[in-house]
Amino acid sequence: MRVTFLGTSGAIPTVQRNTSGIFVNRDGDYLLFDCGEGTQRQMMRYGTGFGIDHVFLTHLHGDHVLGIPGLLQTFDFNDREEPVAIHTPAGTRSNVTQLIEATGTTPSYPVRINEVSTGDTVLNRPEYEIRAIETDHRCTAVGYVLAEDDRKGEFDREKAEEKLGIPPGPKYSKLHRGEPVEHDGRMVQPDEVVGPPRPGRTFVYTGDTLPTQSVIEASEGADLLVHDATFAEDRRDRAQATAHSTARDAAEVAQQAGVRTLALTHISTRYAGQADTLAAEARETFDGEVVLAEDGMERHVQFPDNE
Repeated sequence: MRVTFLGTSGAIPTVQRNTSGIFVNRDGDYLLFDCGEGTQRQMMRYGTGFGIDHVFLTHLHGDHVLGIPGLLQTFDFNDREEPVAIHTPAGTRSNVTQLIEATGTTPSYPVRINEVSTGDTVLNRPEYEIRAIETDHRCTAVGYVLAEDDRKGEFDREKAEEKLGIPPGPKYSKLHRGEPVEHDGRMVQPDEVVGPPRPGRTFVYTGDTLPTQSVIEASEGADLLVHDATFAEDRRDRAQATAHSTARDAAEVAQQAGVRTLALTHISTRYAGQADTLAAEARETFDGEVVLAEDGMERHVQFPDNE
């Protein structure tokens, strides 16, 4: 799983940071979370490609959605035929429709707009799902969790071959699939050579939010939590007034959830050239890895047992 930060600025773009956008390549499935102004250029700049089928919006503030019309028109210019699904918080479908139609053109390919509520399984794939989670912002908003299914346990080839005398071949595949096989006059059960299931990976993106218990619960044990960290502690009052988090808030969420890596994003323009302050404050609270997200940064999310 590769996560590319396309935009990490709060509210307005800067020379160094574009507005919100995160591209996730999950083993060939291309997913876009939020689409601020200029997102399509960032996709070209950082080589993600345009092969996305799903866009997940956390809320409809301009810095998270104004890139949608341009991106959809680019798809049209490239003769796209495949449908695109845009997932948006409940009650905002008409706003997204108006945004798309504001230029007076309609995409020639299908665009499906799907309203989502907290707790919904937004996308259900054979090996993973994406769920909407509760956040706390100044408008209708959600966050998203990409959670992979557990993987098969490790196959103990040495035990199968040397201790049980099973030669390499189709029986190995059957055992690994959980099917017993007959060998030397007895049934060999899968748990004799296959270890316990291994956890998949979990990616969490909050969008804009105050620190919330719901995010803590949804992020428990996550491999990567991308959390709103708009302000440092010197602007805590401003963070609360605008329903954003400080870097320390994000770190407290990560610490309580026991995540592996915390990425700070949605950085206020007031910290241009001084954003390291946010990371330093987060590291005072969170024991895991703290990453200050930058435009173009890639994070390869490893399986928990591959550290």
